[in-house]
Amino acid sequence: MADLRIGIDVGGTNTDAVALDADGRVIAKAKRPTTSDVTGGLRAALDAVLEELGDNARDRVARIMLGTTHATNAILERRGLGRVAVLRLGAPATTAVPPLSDWPDDLREAVSAGEAIVPGGHYVDGREISPLDLGEVRRFLDGVTAGDGVTADAVAVTSVFSPASDEHERLVEELVRTEYGLPVSVSHEIGSLGLLERENATVLNAALYGVAAHVTEALVTALAERGLGARPYLAQNDGTLMTVEHAARLPVSTIGSGPANSLRGAAYLSGVADAIVVDVGGTSTDLGVLAGGFPRESAAAVEIGGVLTNFRMPDILAIALGGGTVVRPGGVGPDSTGYRIVDEALVFGGTTATMTDAAVAAGRVPREAEGWPERLGDMPEGIADILRRAVPLADEMIIDAVDRMTLGRTDRPLVAVGGGAFLLPARIPGVSEVIRPEHAEVANAVGAAIALASGRVDTILPAGDSRSEAIEQVKEEARARAVAAGADPSGVEIVDLLEVPLSYLSEPAVRVHVKAAGPLAR
Repeated sequence: MADLRIGIDVGGTNTDAVALDADGRVIAKAKRPTTSDVTGGLRAALDAVLEELGDNARDRVARIMLGTTHATNAILERRGLGRVAVLRLGAPATTAVPPLSDWPDDLREAVSAGEAIVPGGHYVDGREISPLDLGEVRRFLDGVTAGDGVTADAVAVTSVFSPASDEHERLVEELVRTEYGLPVSVSHEIGSLGLLERENATVLNAALYGVAAHVTEALVTALAERGLGARPYLAQNDGTLMTVEHAARLPVSTIGSGPANSLRGAAYLSGVADAIVVDVGGTSTDLGVLAGGFPRESAAAVEIGGVLTNFRMPDILAIALGGGTVVRPGGVGPDSTGYRIVDEALVFGGTTATMTDAAVAAGRVPREAEGWPERLGDMPEGIADILRRAVPLADEMIIDAVDRMTLGRTDRPLVAVGGGAFLLPARIPGVSEVIRPEHAEVANAVGAAIALASGRVDTILPAGDSRSEAIEQVKEEARARAVAAGADPSGVEIVDLLEVPLSYLSEPAVRVHVKAAGPLAR
């Protein structure tokens, strides 16, 4: 019987994998160094879990859930990105600020195959800014697909207020697919209101199509090589899942999946739905807030690789502190040994003083680290003094970061997870208690394994008599998007509904945000 789930999360230092049984218990887990190509660490972690499960368990694996840094790394490193024809539907109203104006020069050069603003788009109340000019769309696309210079690999289409009316984007999408045969990224599926940030996210999404294809192909191949018939899924920014087919269309949705997985895993392992979560890795520490068992989302625009976007992301505070953080006479970090910690840290026989060494010297030994010394042996006084000074400095960094996330509330507990969670002190001001759940070192992979599938819609509706009916239609659209992401139609529920009155319009209107989520389809 296929009753097992395997969750995998690729971090900057380690790749973690866990297997959960039908009752949601962790029955196997592994932590392997992340490799430079990312995929190697994934395969190693998967193999380690399968070996622990035994040969007879392979047929019992029903699903594989992956949280990956592939998309994030591609943007940060400007590597493997496709060329995008950037098309904005909004002339003459939006010509003052051209597309990609705020992008770093090197990223724009790596991604853009050309940009254009053509007539089209809508006002916030649904009226056309100007009729869509498909003739001008064709002239632009002819210029970027003719092969006389940079040729586009994909097209990104952004229309003014498309979350309120997606008519023009859909017309251009159909034209591009039927006449040019190129993949199309349309902004109403990706971002919320706010033209420039939504446009940026849409272009990044189009640039990641090749990266997404590589990731999904590598995952599917890895499963086939190991004789696994499990259905693969990828983790999204909000801690939910989507099918590999859905991920191929919306790869930008995988950015930020790591912190979201950690938060969901922390909630699951601790049984606490409202808490501060501190995830200590090898390179950095991520702090987030659980609200009702899901990550609290950021209200601010999210910057990725120097580009502002407005898709929903967890409200995360990251600090340069982790198990591999290098300590010196002048202070702690911000550089880290990363996945090289097992070779370079003093506690493993290396020559670099790290926060792991400082914690061990202070008696903070991870309970899962069999064979680790309770304290470091004799060492030069200078090194011992550096390690002694590092611990209180790191504690102050954590206390300050927790204070920034609690916003003055002291009634919530703190859940400590991640492979470096042993760095944290037993008591932290500003929280009611510090909880260290079992399997905390692989909470991110657990979060991937237990995640639901989801869909969301952010739009503007009239506030009159038709409001209730319109909201029901938006709910249905959110449910449909959750099903498209892999959810069981019978189990999809509306988990978030937010209405914000818009007082600056000539006609009463409300901005509506709806999120639907449900268990994966069998």
